[in-house]
Amino acid sequence: MKRRTQTSRMTLGQLLEGIAPLSCDGPFETPISAVAYDSRQVTPGSLFVAIHGEKTDGNRFIFDAVERGAVAIASQLPRPWNTRWQEVFATRDVAPREIPAAVIWLQVSQPRKTLAVCASNFYDNPAATVRIAGITGTNGKTTTCYLVDSILRTAGLATGLLGTIAYRTPAGERAASNTTPESLDLQRFIAEVRDAGGTHLTMEVSSHALALDRVWATPFAAAVFTNLTRDHLDFHQSFDAYFAAKRRLFEGTGCGSPRAAVINADDDFGRKLAVYAARTLTYGLGKDAAITAPEFGLKFSGLEFTARTPAGPVRVNSRLVGRINVFNILAAIGAGLALDVPVAAIEQGIRDLEAVPGRFQSIAAGQPFLVVVDYAHTDDALRNLIETAREINPTGRIITLFGCGGDRDRTKRPLMGEIAGHLSQHVVVTCDNPRSEEPLTIIDEILTGLRKTSTSHVVEPDRSRAIGLALDAARPGDIVLLAGKGHETYQVLRDGTIDFDDREVARAALRARGFGA
Repeated sequence: MKRRTQTSRMTLGQLLEGIAPLSCDGPFETPISAVAYDSRQVTPGSLFVAIHGEKTDGNRFIFDAVERGAVAIASQLPRPWNTRWQEVFATRDVAPREIPAAVIWLQVSQPRKTLAVCASNFYDNPAATVRIAGITGTNGKTTTCYLVDSILRTAGLATGLLGTIAYRTPAGERAASNTTPESLDLQRFIAEVRDAGGTHLTMEVSSHALALDRVWATPFAAAVFTNLTRDHLDFHQSFDAYFAAKRRLFEGTGCGSPRAAVINADDDFGRKLAVYAARTLTYGLGKDAAITAPEFGLKFSGLEFTARTPAGPVRVNSRLVGRINVFNILAAIGAGLALDVPVAAIEQGIRDLEAVPGRFQSIAAGQPFLVVVDYAHTDDALRNLIETAREINPTGRIITLFGCGGDRDRTKRPLMGEIAGHLSQHVVVTCDNPRSEEPLTIIDEILTGLRKTSTSHVVEPDRSRAIGLALDAARPGDIVLLAGKGHETYQVLRDGTIDFDDREVARAALRARGFGA
């Protein structure tokens, strides 16, 4: 079968297969050469789908799309012009005008689902031939994703990987733009995996993506739930809505529930998700979990234990550290079993994964204390990070550096401050990605919680100088935790984005202090 690319053509009727538009004022035989939701990406012959983004309404750009050559528009609104359109353009200086009669107008009830189905159709339904493992939850998605991908590759399978850090196909890798991209970009990526010979894809599925129908029309061979703790309440508004978004992966995303679900049975919310898939594998440390680790030791060198599973014992030897990674490994074992991977390949795949960028990543330059960079940016993740450090180093002090992102959930800021204060011996409060917010305002909200503890702390908004202060505070045998940014190689400030990598800044600061020279 010839695979479609964004230069291929199909008819409007073929593109709309599975969609029942409320109205369509043009012929379904009209050739369509491309699909777009960003008017800047429209080329002659395109269908432009006007969706509501997080910051703007795509209907505001329909005239731009027509000027660039769109031959069809899909919108929740009727063809212009009426009072509802006046509201769309209330904050934009656009004079009322008619859409040319030759441009087909499709009125649809749910533009985002329309975009997802059209995207799948345009790329010849790529998820039908690529088995997809989707991983959702507040914490642990990225590490579990890397573990599952390593297991699949060890089994000799051609794989793709999509998540917070990178998008990778069998043909190459590029930096990630979103944890889970918009549906059109997602279907294009799955098609890239397929066309490069890939048979399996492991992907992180964010709550934003689920709430915004980005994975609609995408069938999942396996769905993994890691946990649910406070995060993204700036977007979801309530914890119930946050969980409801996660639940959509297990209820079905336009293609029915996943063939198999892998659920953290130690999580109260996880147990509520065990009823949707035809096959459910539970994991955890509780006695009722199907996949569990009866005994394990926690060392800085890694993890070694034997997991009990329905397929028999799985011997784990991993360079990942900490109790949280016991859970991630058990989840990955469950995904491997759900995808019919032999136990030997699961064991070897776990062994083969050396590290996950920015996840409890050690920075070693010969210094007499440990330095760890981690992505922990929620209160629960910060707690897990500090407790992991304490478990592997029970005698040294914990020095924790962190900040909180601007324009994001403010409720977690004092919680993170209080957790850092209770669990650390010294805290350095700094900036994360302040975005449009005033850094000192963010820091003050963190200090509201931190001051409930008696732990010593310093404030330094400049993250580079703050890292130096954290290193200067360390004594032999201590652990310095640089939390919040992990793999990120940038910092988002009010005036723009700058290059910034905690790992490189820490290495440079250690060299400046005479280590690793």
